[in-house]
Amino acid sequence: MDSIRQYQQILYKLLQTHAHKPSHGDIKPEIVVDRDEKHYELMHVGWQGAQRVHGCVLHIDIVGDKIWIQHDGTHLGVASELVEAGIPPEKIILGFRPEHVRQYTGYGVG
Repeated sequence: MDSIRQYQQILYKLLQTHAHKPSHGDIKPEIVVDRDEKHYELMHVGWQGAQRVHGCVLHIDIVGDKIWIQHDGTHLGVASELVEAGIPPEKIILGFRPEHVRQYTGYGVG
């Protein structure tokens, strides 16, 4: 299996792992995947009382042969989970970090 296909499977499983209903409000997790363009997102959608909730929890893209974490709203961060799943750290880019900081993260720089 080529690495891109493997990455796609890992990312989908990761989204499923994090797609749990929040403990408050009438909020549902939504997994949004565009396999052709290689975009993977987990959203929270619903209501908390009279307040509308519509927000991104995770946004990860495959760009070239690298995984770009564009947004990570999880408590512990998903980069280490990706490494545990078999993705080399240098193939993971913390896109939500400024470019000049990435060299110090232990992950890829872009």
